[in-house]
Amino acid sequence: MQRRFKHYFTITLKGIAMGAADAVPGVSGGTIALISGIYEELIFTISNVNFSLLKTLRKDGFPAFWKQLNGSFLLALLIGILTSFVTFMRLAKYLIEQHPILIWSFFFGLIIASIFFVGKQINKWNLVSILALIIGTFIAYYITTLPSMANNSNPLFLFIAGAIAICAMILPGISGSFILVILGAYKTLSDAIYDWDFKRITIFGIGAIVGLLSFSRVLKWLFKNYHNTTLAVLTGFIIGSLNKIWPWKKTLTILNETTGETLPFSSISELGTLSVYQQQLHNFDSIKVITEESVSPFVYSSINNQVDSQLNIAIALIIAGFLTIFILEKIGNKNQ
Repeated sequence: MQRRFKHYFTITLKGIAMGAADAVPGVSGGTIALISGIYEELIFTISNVNFSLLKTLRKDGFPAFWKQLNGSFLLALLIGILTSFVTFMRLAKYLIEQHPILIWSFFFGLIIASIFFVGKQINKWNLVSILALIIGTFIAYYITTLPSMANNSNPLFLFIAGAIAICAMILPGISGSFILVILGAYKTLSDAIYDWDFKRITIFGIGAIVGLLSFSRVLKWLFKNYHNTTLAVLTGFIIGSLNKIWPWKKTLTILNETTGETLPFSSISELGTLSVYQQQLHNFDSIKVITEESVSPFVYSSINNQVDSQLNIAIALIIAGFLTIFILEKIGNKNQ
């Protein structure tokens, strides 16, 4: 299909939504791509990046190379993703620190709607697809319960973290940013972006490119040979990720970044949630969550000295997130 400028502009907007999602630990840009109707084109385009492109460039010139690459699609999408990721990562850091319930509520609604829209793409439900859904749900839920590691800025580690995280970023339901949190690389990368540390950003980027080119081929094969089952697994991933997105949390263990010591959160505070404690201290860097569990808004309030659970505005933002997916899917269908 011959695309016009307005189509590429729409793809850039989708890239902006993907980048914003990937900047938040717990939300996957792959989910946005799948909902907005560009996921399979993205996977097939990336997986087709190989040495034959260089042959085409040498033999037939740049126009043929660009067409074979699907370069206009990639360029429009990358402009949106990179612009949004770098910009929103700073905003996300502020929102997660100062208004965690509100940002998680919006994304919780977004993920709930995603389950419906991704699941309806499954053409036929049978025993295999149901088992795939259950397995995908279990894997994603298990990942959300994994404890975070200490921060690590070793160059080889950043390269490997980039390769692993980018695989998660293109999987609906599994958050690449959350994988970075688990690996202990999220703060290192966010600090590098904040400080414009191009050395660390480049090392991470090279790792991401290697991981992306490798893993996209696996996904392309799965979509080609097991399309229904693959979608069922991806739907399960999205369901399982809801545990991470749940807005109200109780902190179990924490890491003191100054001493490197892991302790029960109850040993340093009578409060039940680290974010509430950090807001009172106005210190968001010296302590980080290792393990936590989801609780009800009422329990959240009671374990934090009756702090406002912001339930009403949270419900409104859940609904807003839910409706956002309807808009994205409508745009996706309109421009396919």
